[in-house]
Amino acid sequence: MRGAKVRLLAAVLLSFMPTMAWAAGPEPTLSGDWAGVLAPLPGHSLPLVLHVTGSAGQWAATLDSPSQGALGLHAQAVTQQGRAVTIRLAVPQAAYDATLSPDGQTLRGTWSQGAGALPLTMTRGRTPPDRAALRPQTPRPPFPYRSEEVAYDNDAGHAHLTGTLTLPAGAGPFPAVLLITGSGLQDRDETVFDHKPFLLWADVLTRRGIAVLRVDDRQIGGSTGEVARATTADFAGDAAAGFAFLRSRADIDPHRVGLMGHSEGANIAAMLAAHDPAVAFIVMLAGSGEPGEQLLLQQKRRLELATGAPDARVDRLAATMGALYDAVKTTRDQTEADAALLKAWQTVSTAHGHPSDTVPPEIRVVSSPWFRWFLAYDPRTDLEKVRCPVLALGGSKDMQVEANTNLVAIKAALRNDHDAKVLELPGLNHLFQTAQTGLPSEYGTIRETIAPIALRTVEDWIVAHTIVPATASAGAGPSAPIRAR
Repeated sequence: MRGAKVRLLAAVLLSFMPTMAWAAGPEPTLSGDWAGVLAPLPGHSLPLVLHVTGSAGQWAATLDSPSQGALGLHAQAVTQQGRAVTIRLAVPQAAYDATLSPDGQTLRGTWSQGAGALPLTMTRGRTPPDRAALRPQTPRPPFPYRSEEVAYDNDAGHAHLTGTLTLPAGAGPFPAVLLITGSGLQDRDETVFDHKPFLLWADVLTRRGIAVLRVDDRQIGGSTGEVARATTADFAGDAAAGFAFLRSRADIDPHRVGLMGHSEGANIAAMLAAHDPAVAFIVMLAGSGEPGEQLLLQQKRRLELATGAPDARVDRLAATMGALYDAVKTTRDQTEADAALLKAWQTVSTAHGHPSDTVPPEIRVVSSPWFRWFLAYDPRTDLEKVRCPVLALGGSKDMQVEANTNLVAIKAALRNDHDAKVLELPGLNHLFQTAQTGLPSEYGTIRETIAPIALRTVEDWIVAHTIVPATASAGAGPSAPIRAR
């Protein structure tokens, strides 16, 4: 769900860290590795490692939080005026303002996030964490297949999209899969906490003879397009353009091109399959079978209960959010939605004894075009129209898209599809990692990117549904996929 995964992940990280900025003096170099420790609570520490490259006026930096497994967080801006340094990150939104010591060995300053600020001293020379050891499943060269940088346009959506197509050895034509990212704006690897699940899926499937296209979302990498007013339907248009691009290539069999989406991307795959009979198959990873409003309220409730919130408080917050959702979900445009949200917020805040005429920034997202579209969307309306082969998977410890209720709804909606497999995988979270709690705060601490059972289940199913019978392969032209019953 666009907003379900990445927004929650950002929130988890923000609860520990902020954006970065720095301070002033002569001009010793910033280049190198820096380490320091934040103490957000008595008895708690959060080690941070900063990597600065480049030269004066062209600095670049990334941040690691090794204890959280969050590596390679890119700085939005790095500036230096004398010994005053400012580094800013987009995710998390935080700022470190520091002064570089005259000998260039120490940074002393303040790490701030939101309304909070903490002192932070960083010293030079810390050995960077071993990323290969922390993320052992990340594919690394040499690869037994080809990678091609590609680009194409979604003319209807005025978006230019860039990505990577991995192709098995040989001439083809190959079966192919388009990977569709989940919530938020993500890169082609669906990178989160230095995990690269789409890179891993591409590697696993291409080694099995399947071409794989993975694509940067709008405004990420080389991709462009409107984001602020875009909805899931707009992002589905981008996926449709990727599907058409694959089918247009001579090295791809146009009759064996499928879609594989995670979270919101899973529902986009179903949306496209419901209306385009050319879709050969779809794989839904942690997709939703429940209406958007119901899913979000359930997600909120489960996460709050799991973190120890009292039942009464959880019920009160759910009622508050339900009132705000109801206020905006049927509004016709942004002006009407903003006015409806303000009115609902005034009612809610007054009822709780804190009347306010201003909607807090974290609540304003409720009236955004994406959010309003998502609240009103019922995925069952599209799922009921799907007739191609479907594999729908959920993890039993998924705290964002509850597997049991959503898989039941998906299975019921697919009742007329004679080649639909719906399966819950025990012990896996929303990212299909083997998990203890399933909470988003755990994602970055797990070394595993995707559990082997999930990898095997998906790759075996796709291979079985794209195999060409020997009689067909001996003849001319592409063949339709085999559909196991």
